[in-house]
Amino acid sequence: MRADQTGDYRREKIWDPVIRLWHWLLVVSVSTGWLLGQFRDFATVEWHIYLGYCTGILVLIRLMWGIFGPVPVRLRTLLPSPSQIMEYTRHFGNRKPSGSPGHNPFGGLSVVIMLVLLAVQVCTGLFSEDDALFASGPLAGWISTGGVLRATAIHHVVATLLLVFVGMHVAAVLYYLLWKRENLIVPMITGWKWIRVIQRDP
Repeated sequence: MRADQTGDYRREKIWDPVIRLWHWLLVVSVSTGWLLGQFRDFATVEWHIYLGYCTGILVLIRLMWGIFGPVPVRLRTLLPSPSQIMEYTRHFGNRKPSGSPGHNPFGGLSVVIMLVLLAVQVCTGLFSEDDALFASGPLAGWISTGGVLRATAIHHVVATLLLVFVGMHVAAVLYYLLWKRENLIVPMITGWKWIRVIQRDP
């Protein structure tokens, strides 16, 4: 942020320790789990399953923290209204920090999409099967063979969607850093974020 912009912003403690730790644990769990899933073998397939459990637990923690946690991480703050999205879109190309007091409308939607994709991935993983490695999810025996095949197919499709979505997420972070001059990484480490004093021009 440039020195001439600091008068329009103030630093506030936005992200609490729980959400910051959760974020980085999710990065490790999802990225490692995805890699072990794509390049799995007899030695790593069990670890892929264990990381799936970890990701599922993290999703549940996020949902619970979205109910009982601080205001910036509440689930209700993640779903912007159509008017908020339209207003934010109008100024999205401006070359200055948005200074949103939490997730901006796009960021909130991305969290929701990510949680939905991860929930689907974890749930389908519980019923999936890999015949080549003689491995299956713990609940695969509870449903029909056709159900297992469908769950496995969805599991593979969502894995690709997650890769695309994570790539878009990284691209968005770089866009904010390089174009809008807003570092979104440091606040997720320290908790402190620059907030626009007057929230009129995102």
